[in-house]
Amino acid sequence: MPVSVGKVVEGTVTGITNFGAFVQLPEGKSGLVHISEISHDYVEKVDDYLKKGEKVKVKILSITDDNKISLSIRQAKPKTSQPIEIEWNKQDEMQKNMSFEDKLNQFLKDSNEKMDQLKTRDSRRSNGMRSRKSGSIDF
Repeated sequence: MPVSVGKVVEGTVTGITNFGAFVQLPEGKSGLVHISEISHDYVEKVDDYLKKGEKVKVKILSITDDNKISLSIRQAKPKTSQPIEIEWNKQDEMQKNMSFEDKLNQFLKDSNEKMDQLKTRDSRRSNGMRSRKSGSIDF
């Protein structure tokens, strides 16, 4: 089966770098999955998501004139995070029995948890940006 742009094929991870992973494709060809194309989530370390020898489905994004193949695991599978269905009636029933103070305490607890999650996410992103800024710049 010849590889062509837009196809989803199965390959084997042959190497992992700090910027992505190399994948062996059918017919002996290989391509690169850039770190940004590994997951729908933020990927800090490639080896947290992929292991050498692992079989993966990849979408072929592009093939250059010198036969460099750009791949995506992220685009080969649908995004899995679906919106959460909330049963509003059930929440309303629970809140009817709560005092104002209890509602306020619950709101503050939920708010603090969300703020902590945002701070953690932002600190991860800023740490990644700092390490990129300290390295050399490629043009």
